[in-house]
Amino acid sequence: MDVERIVGPELPEEERAFDAALRPKRLEEFVGQDRIKEQLALLIEGARARGEPLDHVLFSGPPGLGKTTLAGIVANELGVGFQPTSGPALDRPGDLAAILTNLEEGDVLFVDEIHRMPRAVEEVLYPALEDFKLDVMLGKGPSARSIRLDLPRFTLVGATTRPGRITLPLRERFGFSPRLEYYGVEDLARIVRRSAGILEVEIDEEGALEIARRSRGTPRVANRLLRRVRDVAEVRHDGRITAEVARAGLELFDVDDRGLDRLDLAVLEAVVHKFGGGPVGLSTLAAAVGEETDTVEDVVEPYLMQLGFLARTPRGRVATDRALRHLGVTPDGALPLA
Repeated sequence: MDVERIVGPELPEEERAFDAALRPKRLEEFVGQDRIKEQLALLIEGARARGEPLDHVLFSGPPGLGKTTLAGIVANELGVGFQPTSGPALDRPGDLAAILTNLEEGDVLFVDEIHRMPRAVEEVLYPALEDFKLDVMLGKGPSARSIRLDLPRFTLVGATTRPGRITLPLRERFGFSPRLEYYGVEDLARIVRRSAGILEVEIDEEGALEIARRSRGTPRVANRLLRRVRDVAEVRHDGRITAEVARAGLELFDVDDRGLDRLDLAVLEAVVHKFGGGPVGLSTLAAAVGEETDTVEDVVEPYLMQLGFLARTPRGRVATDRALRHLGVTPDGALPLA
């Protein structure tokens, strides 16, 4: 089943510029995650006062909650350079060495999906994080020798959706490891109004709340939905986003009143109708809906579990009575739905 997602983990290439434009650049502009913002502000102020690099930071949490944005904000608040990369891009130790030797004093090195960094690369990173040294092998075979290079003092900011896959030695080298949580509707509505102002789109309070309620607790999703509703408002209405326009636009793009899209519903319906409500294994479920297991586990399941629609058990995934009611299916032993 080929299901196009409006709330998938990756942005289409043509929308990346929009996404970058909507990202806040300073802590005071960042909406939500108040406790983490307060902690970061304190750490940043302390590092600036001492003239030292910030401790290494590891952001974890579901996709789209602002981990990359906060990494960029850390660099902006410190007034230093920002070097982004990702775990899969660091295929060999030499790839990491090339980046490390080009950093300036105090720079922020951001590694997205850090849990996917190869073990050989990770081991090269240990002395760089602790002692700001880089061990380089010269030559091969019996004549090979190792030299140690000095590195500028820098801050590593890692981001992961899978903190359990990060090895203990690497995890222990981070001085601050906050987990970002899903956003409430009010914070998401604030984000929608801010983004609408940047995009020069007129939106009323109820229109922003309607988009926020269907945004799965995720700012990235809220901004994508805003862009789609903006298209509907400009093409089929007078350009202004009201609650009615937002509802019509989101229904057009197959986003229901709980923020579920076609893939979410396909997963729920597969568990309920194909596998009798479960339990069903992850790989079997992913195959049934024609998706990768990582997509189902990282993007679909967390929100379904947050809503109480899906449960993980030792035997597999199970649909709850709440999920059955959402699909209009009568749970066993319950009276038929009116």
